[in-house]
Amino acid sequence: MRLLARFSPIVLILGMPALAGAADAIGQLRAFIESTQSGRASFDQQVTAKSGRKPQNASGTMAFSRPGKFRWTYDKPYYQLLVGDGTKLWVHDRDLNQVTVKTLGDALASTPAALLAGRNELEKNFELSEGGSEDGLDWVDAKPKANEGGFEAVRIGFKDGLLRGMVLRDSFGQTTKLRFSSFERNPAIDPAQFQFTPPAGADVISDDPKK
Repeated sequence: MRLLARFSPIVLILGMPALAGAADAIGQLRAFIESTQSGRASFDQQVTAKSGRKPQNASGTMAFSRPGKFRWTYDKPYYQLLVGDGTKLWVHDRDLNQVTVKTLGDALASTPAALLAGRNELEKNFELSEGGSEDGLDWVDAKPKANEGGFEAVRIGFKDGLLRGMVLRDSFGQTTKLRFSSFERNPAIDPAQFQFTPPAGADVISDDPKK
């Protein structure tokens, strides 16, 4: 299955209210987790392979609603849609007319979108440390406590109380850089955005042997 620029290591954390005098990134991250139940933003993504070949660039939009619901849409260089409905992760490749569906629990830690929509268990699953300032952002370094999530390391960047960037390194040595813009915090999002029905005639591949 073609996955745009390997969305995994994709959908984690977006925007939070401005925190007066809050200089530490971990404090901003914790405040975000406590106060943000939904979000919507545009993103730019760059993926660099361990081999050092030319980076792959993509862009699109995303939305999430906790717990477990998200919509991550690649518009460029070609269309691809990921939808988490709270139970399943649906990946639709329109050009191939193919849909892959996985149990969301198995995929939860493997995409930025799913991490965004998680159940506020970041500190349970990751060891957090201050990552310093770089590129105008304050960074949190997050190291997974277990190895099954697909990530070796995650960096989460904030500016003015809003999450602006992420850097994810996966077990294949691939690095994904994400930059977020036009963030909306706690918007009212139509629940239909987090539902998906495979198009007529699409080839559906499921991890459920009964389907």
